[in-house]
Amino acid sequence: MTSGIFIAVFLVGASVAVGQDASSPAPSSPQTETISPAAKVYDVGADVVSPVLVPMQWQVIVPDTCKEPKEGLVSLVLVVDADGVPRDISVAGPQGTTLEKMALRIVGADRFKPGTFKGEPVAVRWMSEVTVKGCFVTKTDDAGNTSDVFRLTAQPVQEFGATARQKKSAQIASAIAALPPEPGLYKVGNGVSPPVALNHVEAKFSEEARYKHIEGVCLISVIVDTQGKPQNARVIRSLGYGLDEKAIEAVNKYKFKPAMKEGVPVPVRIAIEVNFRLYEKVN
Repeated sequence: MTSGIFIAVFLVGASVAVGQDASSPAPSSPQTETISPAAKVYDVGADVVSPVLVPMQWQVIVPDTCKEPKEGLVSLVLVVDADGVPRDISVAGPQGTTLEKMALRIVGADRFKPGTFKGEPVAVRWMSEVTVKGCFVTKTDDAGNTSDVFRLTAQPVQEFGATARQKKSAQIASAIAALPPEPGLYKVGNGVSPPVALNHVEAKFSEEARYKHIEGVCLISVIVDTQGKPQNARVIRSLGYGLDEKAIEAVNKYKFKPAMKEGVPVPVRIAIEVNFRLYEKVN
């Protein structure tokens, strides 16, 4: 039986050939291992220096030799341990797609020059955005059985840490900027503090989305007025299947400490990520 959870996020070297496909059995790979609960994990900043990817090459095929081409960007979160090995890898807003499975294999095979704290190697919390491009090929095993597997048609492009976060923030800012002008609204920054959420409201799954096992991130833009109330909610990244409406329903119940400018409340438009995920109940 599946149930739903919701997360709201407020946004204001060496060369190695690798040829695994996205559907082959999972190896004993780093993404299946975790950092010990006792191990300290650092965030980049101050005396903590970020990890550096050791470049490698993946085997790719000619696009003309396969079918159903797919291309997309997958966001991952991970920990790079003190040996430069990725651990605790997960997809941000997973939907169980072929591109996500391939991205997990790509980052799981990565190796890094580890991050450091005051010159000593440490485990660092990290973020990756992977551009995956590939298609399906038909393979036949020794018994004559055929199956379609996903293979890369271009080298994956990876962006890490601040670069990935800045790119995502820029995309969200661009989406908000594309909305029709709204006179009287302020922008966070340059003396305008962001609004602060005072409560948490869980977004419910729609029956259609639950039945079809739809997961992902719905991005909602909303004005927080001078009373701290949400107004004029709009969908800027849709999930469909009734989840957009459920996201707006939850966001409209939020209460905020309003944005401030020189001690005076001012209205601002912000973006809220509503992350819908399904999980299996364990009896």
